[in-house]
Amino acid sequence: MVTGGAHGIGRAISLEFARGGSAVAVAGRDLAALDVVRWQIEAHGVDALAEQCDVGDVASMEAFGENVLDRFGPPRAVVACAGIAGPTKPMHEIEPAEWYECINIDLTGVFLTFRQFIPAMIARGSGSLIAISSATGKRPLAGRTPYAAAKLGVIGLVRTLALELGPHGIRVNSVCPGGVEGPRIDNVFEHQAQLLGISAADARLQMTEHAALKRLVTPEEVARTCAFLSSEAGSGITGEDLNVSAGLVMY
Repeated sequence: MVTGGAHGIGRAISLEFARGGSAVAVAGRDLAALDVVRWQIEAHGVDALAEQCDVGDVASMEAFGENVLDRFGPPRAVVACAGIAGPTKPMHEIEPAEWYECINIDLTGVFLTFRQFIPAMIARGSGSLIAISSATGKRPLAGRTPYAAAKLGVIGLVRTLALELGPHGIRVNSVCPGGVEGPRIDNVFEHQAQLLGISAADARLQMTEHAALKRLVTPEEVARTCAFLSSEAGSGITGEDLNVSAGLVMY
């Protein structure tokens, strides 16, 4: 089960699971994109459920969770990927509504997603919960306070939940991507450029030049990490925040 599964990293994760032979349930807000990703999943010969859902809304997330459990039973893996970039401004210029929206989607959305499936996973005695955090939760990025706060909050949620659920055979981890190639990071660079009075190319360079591999990462690299964490190969890993950042963050 993947939230935010119709675009970017979430789409790559959904298709990676499908390539591995798993049925996939996808939640998102873009109906047209959901139709496309459902077709792409089914093209791998597996079952797909793709529904419109707002992870920041309790009723919406509960309805989607019930549909997933009714159709598939407890998921082997739940990936909380839905998120927004939030504003890029000095903190004192951020409106409370902008702050609340970012925290609600990027942090509370993880809480609302996981809580739908934990009881069924406990009853089964196994499962993997994965939250997509960010290198920005560990490494400062100017003008991104609500996003950074939410993503560091995700790491704290994951570590505590891993301790709670370990006795039930459930593993909980977060993945911390660095800059991920695609329209979303391009938009971030545009806003960083405006904030800092530099070009978008220079904003991009500020990130890549500090990475050991001198590049951004791809959605597929993040997706393969999620597949590993949810597999038997990752069976001894829980409570971790695993970087996929081309060496931008090493802690």
